[in-house]
Amino acid sequence: MMHPKPTRWQTALRRAGITLLLALGLASMQAQRPHGASPHPQAPRPVVLGDSQRAELPAFVPWYARETPAGPRRSAPRVGGTLRQHTVTSQAPGAPAAPQVQAAVPSCPELAAALTALMRNDARLRDWANLARYRESNRTLPPATKGEPRVVFMGDSITDSWQQPRFGGFFPGKPYVDRGISGQTTPQMLIRFRPDVIELAPGAVVILAGTNDIAGNTGPMTDEEIQGNLASMAELAQAHAIRVVLSSLLPVAAYHHRPDNPAPPQTTARPMVRIRALNEWMKTYAASHGHVYLDYFAAMVDAGGLLREELSDDDLHPNVKGYAVMAPLAEAAIRRALR
Repeated sequence: MMHPKPTRWQTALRRAGITLLLALGLASMQAQRPHGASPHPQAPRPVVLGDSQRAELPAFVPWYARETPAGPRRSAPRVGGTLRQHTVTSQAPGAPAAPQVQAAVPSCPELAAALTALMRNDARLRDWANLARYRESNRTLPPATKGEPRVVFMGDSITDSWQQPRFGGFFPGKPYVDRGISGQTTPQMLIRFRPDVIELAPGAVVILAGTNDIAGNTGPMTDEEIQGNLASMAELAQAHAIRVVLSSLLPVAAYHHRPDNPAPPQTTARPMVRIRALNEWMKTYAASHGHVYLDYFAAMVDAGGLLREELSDDDLHPNVKGYAVMAPLAEAAIRRALR
């Protein structure tokens, strides 16, 4: 039976796990022998590798697990917290004491935490589009009521968060289905478009996607690639007699960015020039293909061309006031689409 070839990311994550395990093994061996004892019981003294010998070590052996000559050296990587230090001695009997070299490796709890994160990320890569998120909800979704078509909202965290009670609920009493997943990009949504939209047989789909593509959540994306994915979702919907509502990207801002925050402001991660360009493309595409363009942008931008400060607490996601602006606009666009 043929096994699928691991992806580049799976290979990199597994190598990282091997590196951590090697580091722990070296640390355990050093910790179990007496101070100054040889790592090779049959050898009269420790072996000190020269520069050329160290260069011949396998590539997966981390630099902080190799013996280094005396002198300045870099600190080992920190995983979560403090590092446990282990002393390595390498001088001949009777020779003057050489400066000790410290090999720092993560402690056991830190290694366990790193491996847990490694396995969690590996599982995420196995379901890159997160098809499992709504699988059971889709299976148990009751049939749509006659006379009032179902509407599916496909999107990222802005759509995903909309169904949280703190934002007033997701269109109470309406046959609207939220299929947003936080952090997702258009290629991920395109993969799950069939189970999360088409197979639910809605009358219309409201697509809000692209801001995370600009931010590079799943790697660099050009505007043309984003447009292609949006067009593919629209074409799939149209092929299944589902009306399409293309939502503009929301503006972003930097009003809430703190100086001590190492992350870049949203205006850097998601340049407004790209947001405006994608919105203009969506507006033109919707008009030429018989879709509805839902313009959140115009209602949420301020005089400075940024997301209105009172509509968001983090310069990206709407707050209660932000969703209060978006809801009636979405309902009006859905009515136009279903006419």
